Amino acid sequence: MRRGTGLAVAGAAALAWGEWLNWRWSRALMGSGGGASEAVVVLGYRNPQATANLINRWRVRAGLRSITGDRARDTRVIFSGGATSGGAAEAQLMADYAKSALGFDGAVLLEDQSRTTWENVMNVTPLIEDADRIKIVSQPAHALKARAYLRQQRPDLAEKLVRADDYRPGEWMIVKPLLALYGLWTLRGQRATYSTSPAAR
Repeated sequence: MRRGTGLAVAGAAALAWGEWLNWRWSRALMGSGGGASEAVVVLGYRNPQATANLINRWRVRAGLRSITGDRARDTRVIFSGGATSGGAAEAQLMADYAKSALGFDGAVLLEDQSRTTWENVMNVTPLIEDADRIKIVSQPAHALKARAYLRQQRPDLAEKLVRADDYRPGEWMIVKPLLALYGLWTLRGQRATYSTSPAAR
């Protein structure tokens, strides 16, 4: 009985830790963007098949729900990601899913050359420079990494960053501890940046 209780407590603690860390990441390195025009950048995930995979489908949904309701007409959605295995580009697969499966008919731009997160950020820059507000959509740790890269590459644009709707309490809850562990590993070179920035809150 005690062992079972201990495992239950440990499991609950792991879930709470994963939830908290993903919540924290989703709010870090934000600017103070305001104004009417909005750019929502959805980062792709390696996709060897001919249709958008589970992770890319979720990222598309998170991107579309990140559109501010009263700014829909002034929002462009940018799908970013090249081909990683000789097939179609991630950006194209995500755009196809947004249009055919979700019925999205808003403004869509494709950035289909990137193969790394650094390249994602660098290559979308010309597509977001004139936006008043910028949202980067992915799993929270990955989106944070991209925001850190934007801060390094174009600090002027980083000031336009606002929160996307890519974190919701309880979503992906069972795997959030694993996502948190992976996120800590991928963010190991950026932790000082996001933990000390006055915008990290």
